[in-house]
Amino acid sequence: MKRPWVLFFVLGFFVSPLLAAEPVVLSGRAMGTTWTVKFIQPASPLNPVTLHARISEKLEQLEQQFSTYRPASELSRFNATRRTEWITVSPEIVRVAAAAQALSWRSEGAFDVTVAPLVQLWGFGTQRRASPPSAQEITFAQALVDWRRLEARQSPPALRKTRPDLSVDFSSIAKGFAVDEIGERLRALGVDECWVQIGGDIKTVGARGWRAGIAWPGAPRTQSPATLQVFELIGRALSTSGDANNFFQYEGRRYGHIIDPRTGEPVRGEVAAVSVLDESCAASSARATALFVLGAEQGFTFAVRERIAALFIVRTGEKFTLKPTPEWPQGPASGGR
Repeated sequence: MKRPWVLFFVLGFFVSPLLAAEPVVLSGRAMGTTWTVKFIQPASPLNPVTLHARISEKLEQLEQQFSTYRPASELSRFNATRRTEWITVSPEIVRVAAAAQALSWRSEGAFDVTVAPLVQLWGFGTQRRASPPSAQEITFAQALVDWRRLEARQSPPALRKTRPDLSVDFSSIAKGFAVDEIGERLRALGVDECWVQIGGDIKTVGARGWRAGIAWPGAPRTQSPATLQVFELIGRALSTSGDANNFFQYEGRRYGHIIDPRTGEPVRGEVAAVSVLDESCAASSARATALFVLGAEQGFTFAVRERIAALFIVRTGEKFTLKPTPEWPQGPASGGR
């Protein structure tokens, strides 16, 4: 399903020149990608150097909890154990696991954080590969995937696997969760207006309108991408899942990094990308992945039923068309390319 902490194809931003206060800009690297924070100084100004250090410290803490690349991380240690009793974990991991399980149930397994064996098998984990695995390898790895075998307990915080070889990959939700956490930390420090971005996951805080733009899939990163829609992001989160950047090709076929846990293979279909708006960035990130896996028809039906603000970018031959749900904001761009 997802992926070694990657930025998809999307998301730039523009700050309205009509707003007088200029934001302070901080940036760095974490979770295998870049992060950016823009904020308006509160009445009692914050020291940018000190704030940068605090943000970096928080992101490092989250990596120590959620990383599947660090053998000593909390999640890696949970994956390595073969115990099936309750294992004490941090409250953050339980919150993410509980949110993931709820979406797995609602999506009937299209979203599944126990997809880790398939992510590794297809070369989108700690090891890369240049050719697809065999059908036998896929069948074996898929047998290890089942979200219903993972349980989360709030108090005291703990996880339990009901089969010893279960392993978990929270990459499809953890970056969004990290964005939410940084936003909350900034609010606690008195920041009323800010933009927080980690990779392709964004959240804004406050009443200020931050203009967000979504680019056409595959637009070159070295150039300003052609923007298909621009709208104001006010106190909401925006995430996109797509297959434009992280993939390999073999014998003329493209294999993207988002794995369908129901088939054991990378998602194949006409959806090039899905963008989702939500109050929570963890929710927008996870929902974007679930909708991408579900596809143009089933995913759209699910999004409408769940009242999700989503934009499907559908590939038809060499062209793209846009398919927004009723909750998606109207923008200046529509139609195909």
